[in-house]
Amino acid sequence: MPRLPLARRTREGRRAAGWAAALLLSAAPAAAQNTRLSDYNRIGWYTNTTTLRFAEKWSGHLEYQFRRDDFITDWQQSLLRTGLNYIANDKLTLRAGYAWIETFNYGDYPLQPAGLRFPEHRLYQVATLLNPVGKTEVSHRFMLEQRWVGRILRTPEGTRDFDQWVYSNRLRYLGRVQRTLGTPGPGGRGPYAAAYDEIFIGFGRNVNENVFDQNRLGLLVGYRFSPAFRLEGGFFQQILQLGREITPPGATAGRNVFQYNNGFIINSVVNLDLRRPAPAPPAAP
Repeated sequence: MPRLPLARRTREGRRAAGWAAALLLSAAPAAAQNTRLSDYNRIGWYTNTTTLRFAEKWSGHLEYQFRRDDFITDWQQSLLRTGLNYIANDKLTLRAGYAWIETFNYGDYPLQPAGLRFPEHRLYQVATLLNPVGKTEVSHRFMLEQRWVGRILRTPEGTRDFDQWVYSNRLRYLGRVQRTLGTPGPGGRGPYAAAYDEIFIGFGRNVNENVFDQNRLGLLVGYRFSPAFRLEGGFFQQILQLGREITPPGATAGRNVFQYNNGFIINSVVNLDLRRPAPAPPAAP
């Protein structure tokens, strides 16, 4: 049987090795996907954000989020967030504040191993940048969080006992684009469309499986009634990774758990200016 020239054999060997490597690389994500446990939930989030402007450079922040599982029938989470804003200029706002969160038992694989609800105390710092491009409003929000999550042990009586508060850090980035639909009326009145995406990254010694903590996506339509009030809503998706592995029946090793929570979100936004109007100049004699 005639032998191929050495150069051709070398090229053929490299080509075969390349195809083998490509097949292995394409199979790797599928294999990684097969090691995951997936939990699909239907969620509905109902939120209010209120800003209270009391000085030229300062305002208060008050926010509550009513997060529900099965769209509205069951609890997913309750979040109350407060803060103080410093308005550096018309494009940069800084905020620091406190949040209280209660997370409930929901889904096939609850976040708390015993299936109990648990609390969280949180401090946070935020920088929000506005970067309009033509008629499109573009904003970037950077948030740093210090989290104390209640670790619960089940007592002999079956009641909840907060054994300790586990500290961790989390970094968040949210990018949002918003564009007015049609010609706005007085005070910016009119409809608009918006889209945003936010990624959460955990770090610190107490972060286990969920360095990638979660990602949120929103596709919204809204209506600005006045400078003081707007309402928006639409599709909302939350992809969340549990901070622990779960070993399913019959398995020999733990698996990462990813929640795929799809549903909708409704936001109401209130902006109140509490500053006293400047006194009118005295009438000319």
